[in-house]
Amino acid sequence: MKFIVSSTGLYSHLQAVSRVINSKNSLPILDCVLMEVKEGKITLTASDSESTLSTSFEVNDSDGEGRFAVSAKKFLDSLKEIPEQPITFDVNTSSMEITIYYQNGKYSLVGQNAEDFPLAPGLGESAIHVEMETKILLNGINRTLFATADDELRPVMNGIYMDMTTTDITFVASDGHRLVREKSTAAQAPAKAAFILPKKPANILKALVTKSEDKMTIDFDEKNAIIVFNEYKLICRLIEGRYPNYNSVIPQNNPNKVRIDRQTLTSALRRVSVFSSQASSLIKLHLDNNLVQISAQDIDFSTSAEEKLNCEYSGNPMSIGFKSTFLIDILNNLASDEVIIELADPSRAGVILPSEQEENDDVLMLLMPMMLND
Repeated sequence: MKFIVSSTGLYSHLQAVSRVINSKNSLPILDCVLMEVKEGKITLTASDSESTLSTSFEVNDSDGEGRFAVSAKKFLDSLKEIPEQPITFDVNTSSMEITIYYQNGKYSLVGQNAEDFPLAPGLGESAIHVEMETKILLNGINRTLFATADDELRPVMNGIYMDMTTTDITFVASDGHRLVREKSTAAQAPAKAAFILPKKPANILKALVTKSEDKMTIDFDEKNAIIVFNEYKLICRLIEGRYPNYNSVIPQNNPNKVRIDRQTLTSALRRVSVFSSQASSLIKLHLDNNLVQISAQDIDFSTSAEEKLNCEYSGNPMSIGFKSTFLIDILNNLASDEVIIELADPSRAGVILPSEQEENDDVLMLLMPMMLND
């Protein structure tokens, strides 16, 4: 079998699908990328047994059809240094000997039998089909991914929960200390449904999905999801289990409200948190009279810092403690110029909202407080 492809086209697609491959694999075949030439197209597929990513593009010319697997790392490293030019593959499908001809030379390597490559799972008859603009999924992942957990005891917390109804789709992530809820009314499902997208497929989607207006499709059942976007197809195993009722942990009555410039607050938190205890990263916010006083101290090293910022505050004087790294993360993942922090009392979670929601969006972030010593 012979075929000719663009070197840079092959390299870019190969680089994309190889994101799925783990650095260490239990099966040697999972170090490889599966290549299939059929009907004038070449399809590249990579898998880690949990997730499978494939992409197709047209070949310049082909003589015959066939499938073979080849070491992804060696293949990538060899293509990396070849400038844009057509390269010719000559594959002996019986002995798996592969010769790659380019302008000034050739590579020779041995491939693996394509039959050893694991098959991606299919979906059951109860699968649900959802269509949405790619930017909706991208916004949902970008806003929530940072708040997912790494908890072996509660695996359901290690992914992004997608809660779908006939009127909206909600993305939720929480690690028990912070919670992010992003609701979009620009996309809907045909019926009420939900699934938990694992962190690795979410990171792959974040890297490959572009903010184009193109539609993407998601088909899923109880165990697997198939996500098709641009020229890619991602099949991933979902996290099984029941996600906690996220609405029940969001405090509803928060009479104390702060409105403040997001960037100003973030910069002040970065400066003051340098002087907080390395073990806890505790910072204290004291609110009174349209002022917020940010303070931190490390008793072990006799260091402390405080800073005052102007804000709009309607409520009783109060002090509340937060983990500075978590609060900075939350502020960095909001897009508005100003944020609103809603508080009930020092023992209940703070609700952090953008001052202006984007069209068709409802973003809410929540952070659990830390106990203050004074």
